[in-house]
Amino acid sequence: MTPTQTTPDITPYATTLLRVALGVMFIAHSLWLKLFVITLPGTAAFFTSIGLPGPMAYVIFAAEAVGGIMLVLGIQTRWVSLAMIPILAGATWAHWPNGWMLAYENGGWEYPLCLTLLAVVQVMLGDGALAMFRSTPVPASVSERFAQ
Repeated sequence: MTPTQTTPDITPYATTLLRVALGVMFIAHSLWLKLFVITLPGTAAFFTSIGLPGPMAYVIFAAEAVGGIMLVLGIQTRWVSLAMIPILAGATWAHWPNGWMLAYENGGWEYPLCLTLLAVVQVMLGDGALAMFRSTPVPASVSERFAQ
């Protein structure tokens, strides 16, 4: 017997744990860090200081807050995670000049890169258990390309 024959499949619950952890991280990063600690005007000023349009900070804040809530609840998880990847990749880019380690001054790029990869894994795994509104399936033409 193989281990999968004698133990229950916990993959859906592991996927849910990843989904909820990513969602909580987005909520904390948007509501706590951007809104209460740095403030939205402070976040906009930071965006401007690294060459991004200041108003983009408000869009990113909203996307992180709404996306985080959707992930925690399990609403279209695959697509929300896919939408969050450019935001996480942008955070990796923004922290790149600070060096690798998160502990470096102004935070390094290791944490946002790890979160980017976790979002990619979430896209691949899907909703997991206990999802409120399951993700719309990937079109067959796209999934067939990856199956080959």
